[in-house]
Amino acid sequence: MALLGAFFFGFVPMFVFAAFVYWLDRYEKEPKLLLGAAFMWGVVIAGGGAYILNTAFGIGIYILTGSEGAADFGTTSIVAPIIEEALKGLAVLVVFLMFRNEFDSVLDGIVYGGITAMGFAAIENVLYIYRNGFQAGGWEGFWALVVIRVLLVGWMHPFFTAFTGIGLAVARTSRNMLVKIIAAPAGYIVAVLTHSFHNTFSSLVGGGGGFILGLLADYMGYAFMLGFIIWMIVHERNILKRQLAEEVTSGAISQSQYNTAISFFQTGAHLSALSAGNFRATKRFYQVLGELAHKKEQLQKHGEERGNTAIIEQLRGELAQLAPLAKA
Repeated sequence: MALLGAFFFGFVPMFVFAAFVYWLDRYEKEPKLLLGAAFMWGVVIAGGGAYILNTAFGIGIYILTGSEGAADFGTTSIVAPIIEEALKGLAVLVVFLMFRNEFDSVLDGIVYGGITAMGFAAIENVLYIYRNGFQAGGWEGFWALVVIRVLLVGWMHPFFTAFTGIGLAVARTSRNMLVKIIAAPAGYIVAVLTHSFHNTFSSLVGGGGGFILGLLADYMGYAFMLGFIIWMIVHERNILKRQLAEEVTSGAISQSQYNTAISFFQTGAHLSALSAGNFRATKRFYQVLGELAHKKEQLQKHGEERGNTAIIEQLRGELAQLAPLAKA
């Protein structure tokens, strides 16, 4: 029963968190299949690989030093942040390299990094809640770890790995060659440093005061990241406003459809489409508008890359079919 409970509280909250991050990606949502693969990478490859490597390095440090304290500190504060952020970041790197057409903005980097990290957090939480919670302290320990791992620090891994995603996204979108070269490693380094700080700070200060100060530091970081995400959402909205104006002028979409496309909330259009039986067409229509705006932006900034003009024409063709069906 306790193991089932650990799996429930390990995975279900992370599914909810992932759904929230997916919802935040307002204007050009990423493919669910790719996001699901990123989540599973976090569970299997990042989670499994980190457990094996962290354990091996911890044993190695103990053999070299003969000190459990040195092994614990070295693993927690140095080894784990480096290994875990590398393994999580690899999933974002794979998307960056193999699915470049889906990697359109800084917000995309945050989404892929966050979703991968939620998969990692899910399986790690199962281990902590069951082993460190239930096995070490019974049901009291179980519930204590649920509160700590899910409610208090549930966003820590997405926060760390978001920096790796931001670095890769900046490398993807920047036209400055120096920025392209340094952005990705810089993002990974920030992810490692924030992870290491989280793992180290509370233990250095010690006691309940250290735990509370550590939480305050965590939540300051979360607030910063949320503010940055909101800023990026506004930036993406401005891309749509700028790039879709031409589609209104050409008659490809109506003014009301344009107004809905650039709105943060498109609930009214989706509810109207649901009652009219056009929900799928309407949902796809606004997704195509988001993709079209981003591809036009990329064409202006980076040129053809991997056939941006052909992709734009393909999206406009689909738009012509969907526009008469889409609600505004």
